[in-house]
Amino acid sequence: MTTQTIAQLFNLTGKGALVTGGAMGIGQSIVSRLAEAGASVMIADINMEAANKTVKEIRAKGGKAQSIHADVRIAADAQKAIKATVEAFGHLDILVNNAGIYPYSPSLQMSEHMWDNVLNTNLKGMFFYSQAAAQEMIKAGHGGKIINVASVDSYHPYGNFAHYDASKGGVVMLTKSFALELAPHNILVNAVAPGGIKTPGFDQAAAILVQTSGISVKELEEGTRARVPLRRLGEPDDIAKVVLFLASGAADYLAGETVLADGGILLT
Repeated sequence: MTTQTIAQLFNLTGKGALVTGGAMGIGQSIVSRLAEAGASVMIADINMEAANKTVKEIRAKGGKAQSIHADVRIAADAQKAIKATVEAFGHLDILVNNAGIYPYSPSLQMSEHMWDNVLNTNLKGMFFYSQAAAQEMIKAGHGGKIINVASVDSYHPYGNFAHYDASKGGVVMLTKSFALELAPHNILVNAVAPGGIKTPGFDQAAAILVQTSGISVKELEEGTRARVPLRRLGEPDDIAKVVLFLASGAADYLAGETVLADGGILLT
């Protein structure tokens, strides 16, 4: 059996990747790490200004990246994004289902529109992107990696995010379901579950919590850090490095797993 070196295991040169919601936050860091490892990366996002800025930054570092306007809530856009990736890079080897939203809402005040928007973005989109990617990978006959972004909320509710919690709980089981069906095709499906990560989305949610609770942003962040055994909020790159591992040859015997990257908060 051939043993690859560490450098070879993490070398993604020649791989074509698609990252949903790759323009900002965790997605942007994922795009950066995959490109650094040699992959050519397509960013699928609705924020084209931010997506194009990220593409320029990747190219300035010598990486390969492109962007496409695609809404994960629209199933047809999944086919469009996969087709664009194959046309741009020749093949699709890695899909990262990163796009997600988490608007604050107590359950008793949640509207049908908000529920549908969160579930369509976080779960429906993940299903149809995974389906389209798997169809392409099977057609090409080369296998691949599908990596989903779940959450600590997949396992533990924190209150006022029932729609988000339900969607992320679904992500864990969807990961297992796809993994079971696709493993015979050498398509490995796994997930990463972030804890509290300092992103623009986190800042927006924090601002709403500040308005409703009356505490300051500083108090909120200090309280969050105090609950994390590592005593810090996560950075987007903390998640990007796990995604890089799951996309690499180092994770070639993992299927249906969800890696918790939460600084140990679920231990408390």
